[in-house]
Amino acid sequence: MGFAGFPNGRLRFTPIPDLFFSELLGQIDDLAELKLTLHCFWRLHNKRGRYRYLSEEELQQDGPLMRALKRPGQNPQHVLQEALERAVWRGTLLKLEVEVDGMPQTWYFLNTEQGRRAVADIREGALAPGTIARSAEPRPVPEARPNIFVLYENNIGLLQPIIAEELREAAATYPEAWIEEAFRIAAERNVRNWRYVRAILERWAREGRDDEAPSGRAPTDRAAETRRRFLEELD
Repeated sequence: MGFAGFPNGRLRFTPIPDLFFSELLGQIDDLAELKLTLHCFWRLHNKRGRYRYLSEEELQQDGPLMRALKRPGQNPQHVLQEALERAVWRGTLLKLEVEVDGMPQTWYFLNTEQGRRAVADIREGALAPGTIARSAEPRPVPEARPNIFVLYENNIGLLQPIIAEELREAAATYPEAWIEEAFRIAAERNVRNWRYVRAILERWAREGRDDEAPSGRAPTDRAAETRRRFLEELD
């Protein structure tokens, strides 16, 4: 069932800094990280008190967030952990390891002036004696996503989980230069769908690219004609 739309009347809003749209949004290349980031803006805006943070346990028990992070064949807890690592590595969230009455916890703050000041205060012992900030761990560098994902989102649209595995297989099967060229051709011809790109790659795998003929010969007029007819067939 689709979204019914926003109702009439007075609605509550969550403020998001303009820098999110002008700088950060273009850097985020993972859908789960994007969902998590927006969710944290909302949850932290509705927090009260001097130190506003979200614990890892809170996030794991957050029904709307965990439903949003569902991916076929993947554990939502693992998707959440990966999204958190990406957001911390990118600098959107600040991660603080603490012990509360001897029990380890992980807290996340927005990387704002208020969030940075809160982390510094807690490290200096601003909270109750039973809460101790642990030594900071180095931020993990998340595994690079296949470039094909970025090409897909830039040329076709928002990446859906159902297509992600097929894109991974294509990235492992075809040279990166082929994939970039196939997306470029699709964009030039304004045929923005994965089936079209995949058909180009499959054809090249069978017959060779026009500029990379199987025999190693330089491209010929006949090869160019073959390419032209092939693209017409795909229309």
